[in-house]
Amino acid sequence: MTIHSTPPCLDLEIDGMIAWVTFNNPAARNALTWPMYEELKQICDSLATNEAIRVTILRGAGDKAFVSGSDIEQFVGLKKDEAYEVAVDHIFASLQQLPLPTIAMIEGLAVGSGLLMATACDFRISTPDARFGIPVAKTLGNCLSPSNLSWLAAHLGIPLVKKMLLTAELIKAPELLESGFLYQTAEAADLRTSVNALAEKLAALAPITQKASKLTLARLLQSNLPDCTDLMRETYNSKDFKEGVNAFLEGRPPQWVGK
Repeated sequence: MTIHSTPPCLDLEIDGMIAWVTFNNPAARNALTWPMYEELKQICDSLATNEAIRVTILRGAGDKAFVSGSDIEQFVGLKKDEAYEVAVDHIFASLQQLPLPTIAMIEGLAVGSGLLMATACDFRISTPDARFGIPVAKTLGNCLSPSNLSWLAAHLGIPLVKKMLLTAELIKAPELLESGFLYQTAEAADLRTSVNALAEKLAALAPITQKASKLTLARLLQSNLPDCTDLMRETYNSKDFKEGVNAFLEGRPPQWVGK
């Protein structure tokens, strides 16, 4: 079964026991519009109840990006403080808590929400030249929710997350392969073969054990999170955030004032 729509969209393909989900917005390096976020939750909710599916693979259309972040247009006129991060949390949770193994197949950029999406998957396989990060201190001047930061810190470690967030540096695949964040790297010509091999390995194992294991870990990561509403509200209501959005859309460097 294959479901294709007109970009920007998500495409879904079912191949036996494996579901392929494609972020299809190549003209914008697969940046996610709000309807694409909503489509992801709908697909995850559907796959969660489909006992015939044993593995889900997520990928980006083309070879430039897995996901390059969120579509910046949707931040224009954002009025309700931290509401965006809260809404995105619910959507990421549907992927994090999908009761079957997930693999991110990554070419090019996985930045911003693209890194969050890749981290929400159980395994990540990328090309050696892929780059990862959350350069919001350089681009938009926004922040992440405690839920997403907790998930990143657990998978990448606090020092590397601080490097990504505070310096806005993008990290190359070899460093993340060495750290264990990446399961494997493969050249572009071999990437799908490597991903398929892992998917077939996962599909042959005990699905209830896999479900219990990954969901228990997910619940541990989400327990006792602090209330950071004050910090998210301060950030999203700041002049710097509005400046970051406007500067990005106008194609100029932002001028940060710390207010």
